[in-house]
Amino acid sequence: MYETSQLRTFLAVAQTLSFTQAARRLGLRQSTVSQHVRRLEEAVGRPLFNRDTHRVDLTEDGEAMLGFARTILDAQERAAAYFTGTRLRGRLRFGASEDFVLAPRFPEILESFRREHPEVDLELTVGLSGTLHRRLEAGRLDLVLAKRRSGDAHGELLWEDELCWIGAPGLRLDQRRPVPLIVFPPPGITRARALEVLEEHGRPWRVVCTSGSLSGLIAAARAGLGVMVHAGGLVPPGLVPLPARGGLPELGGVDFVLLHGRGRPAAQGPADALAAALLAGGDRLHRARPAARA
Repeated sequence: MYETSQLRTFLAVAQTLSFTQAARRLGLRQSTVSQHVRRLEEAVGRPLFNRDTHRVDLTEDGEAMLGFARTILDAQERAAAYFTGTRLRGRLRFGASEDFVLAPRFPEILESFRREHPEVDLELTVGLSGTLHRRLEAGRLDLVLAKRRSGDAHGELLWEDELCWIGAPGLRLDQRRPVPLIVFPPPGITRARALEVLEEHGRPWRVVCTSGSLSGLIAAARAGLGVMVHAGGLVPPGLVPLPARGGLPELGGVDFVLLHGRGRPAAQGPADALAAALLAGGDRLHRARPAARA
């Protein structure tokens, strides 16, 4: 009833909430993306997106179509694998950024992948994005889900986000004193960005907590020790974006991307399958950025 190419395009637009980004991800022209969505909406008989010149949002029917589209595409892939006799095997070394430690849907995607590909030996490494990039370049990982600086071109874009300052509810900063920072150790991307913007704006700072674990940073932030930089769509429970009146400078954007290794041909099939699962479920890994308090 529904064309799979149109369903894949629909998922890409739903995950990025941008026809331009979806076209870039799929390697299609933006006009083709618009055509796929229009034809799918004609087949459904209902609009799936509310869109204007500034933003794209899913309608209630679009939200419903998300689940149907995934189910249809998953069933097609299982049927194709069954009848072609192809079963993925081998070892897949997968690295994921610390950002996803507390994302509830991340384990669900991995669990589904293991259920669909029981003969793939999946090895998960959780670490800082900068460290994962280095391990991938050294041939020690086959696939990485991590951050990159906004504007960089390497990797396959999952979604774009905005960095924000977060802290415990009710936290107030004294602008006459150095900014108390809760940070990852080098080569943390959020650490580097925080120091860059504070230096650019002449704001003094001091590190009050350093931890290689996101859980450690969250504990320090919940205790009110200071502020940390985090992706707006992944703000941990118990923490909130800081109010604009706090006087902290804007941090800019960050991209979440998939990066493939090139060292082990035997891992390409499993890596491609997991990458496809992450792309299909990318919208479940994050949420809309919470608004900063006034």
